[in-house]
Amino acid sequence: MKKKRPLTLYILFAMILGVLVGYACHQAFPDQKTAIDVAGYISIVTDVFLRLIKMIIALLVFSTLTVGIAHMGDAKSVGRIGAKAMLWFVTASLVSLTLGLVLSNFMQLGANLNMPLPDIGAATNLKMSGFTLKDFVKHLIPSSPIEALANNEILQVVVFSIFFGTALAGLGDAGKKLANIIDELAQVMLRITGAIMYMAPLAVFAAIASVVTTQGLSVLLTFAKFMGGFYFGLMCLWGLLIAAGFVFIGPRVFRLVGLIREPFLLAFSTASSEAAYPKLLEALDKFGVKRKISSFVLPMGYSFNLDGSMMYCTFAVLFIAQAYGIHLPISTQITMLLLLMLTSKGMAGVPRASLVVIAATLNQFNIPEAGLLLIMGIDQFLDMGRSATNAVGNSVATAVVAKWEGDLLPENEKNTVEKIPAVNVVMEG
Repeated sequence: MKKKRPLTLYILFAMILGVLVGYACHQAFPDQKTAIDVAGYISIVTDVFLRLIKMIIALLVFSTLTVGIAHMGDAKSVGRIGAKAMLWFVTASLVSLTLGLVLSNFMQLGANLNMPLPDIGAATNLKMSGFTLKDFVKHLIPSSPIEALANNEILQVVVFSIFFGTALAGLGDAGKKLANIIDELAQVMLRITGAIMYMAPLAVFAAIASVVTTQGLSVLLTFAKFMGGFYFGLMCLWGLLIAAGFVFIGPRVFRLVGLIREPFLLAFSTASSEAAYPKLLEALDKFGVKRKISSFVLPMGYSFNLDGSMMYCTFAVLFIAQAYGIHLPISTQITMLLLLMLTSKGMAGVPRASLVVIAATLNQFNIPEAGLLLIMGIDQFLDMGRSATNAVGNSVATAVVAKWEGDLLPENEKNTVEKIPAVNVVMEG
């Protein structure tokens, strides 16, 4: 029987072809307006793919998370697993921000910048509202679960699913029929996901080609120092995350790295963490993480464990401050780090969230917001690395929490996606 080529190979081919076609288009259409129009048509494929992912993501999270919580059987387990996950997320966030801070100070990427700085009064047209603690807490609870599902508010979907799944588990036999229906819904959503993923290489090709068509490869040379420093920081972060995984789950962490290469490349090439979610779930199944853990921890991670995005925030803020020759004492930088720790938790669901968080932070510390214009042109290339890093961080976090809970199967044991058992599920207390 002919061996099936892995999706990873097709995605790599698509990325290379995308760069070549994009560069050819950039040379063929030197007029910026024409290039933007051409790129708009090329990116239709990517837009369709990402809309298809958005079409399924909320229902996929709701169904898998609800069934996962029903498997746990009691509110006590949900609270325990949630607490362990949040402990990891907060620690990983602090490590990401601190590493970004240390590397930015060491490399001084914005110092002696040999390019014109934007006028201090220039506008970035980014809305910075909604990043207060009060607004975040209010946004956390959905006013309607239907509205949360319709708007793909993943964090709100997670909150509703926790309530729904816990209540369903408490019904015991009475809730078994509904739990089985939701479980079947999860299987249907995963089947749809499998069909959508056939389109992934085309979406990757279009995403890369459209960006290179408008930006060209010269923009990478102009910002080579900043991009090189940032990607070096990301590689250091990957190393730390894998090392932390090694501490808790041993050499098996390298098998996990191998299993997530497809979602990693998908997140990188489309600059979308959402696109990688279904494939991450599948990879964690193969690794031996029980679905009741992965379907709970992974969606939480998408809101609270954006390691790559948080590192980018410290890199960008300090790069802009250095570019304008603004000295930030270490005490101010620590204050900034703690502020980013809070504001970054509201990133989920906000368009161009990292840029909005950075703009709000610049404003808070009297650094010209116009400095964002320096990096907005290459933000797509930086977003690719951020999204891929978020995928790595969340997969390691999920595997570690599974290990802590004793729900990581031995390496040679096959993981089958669990169905709701035909026994009483009783809520404690």
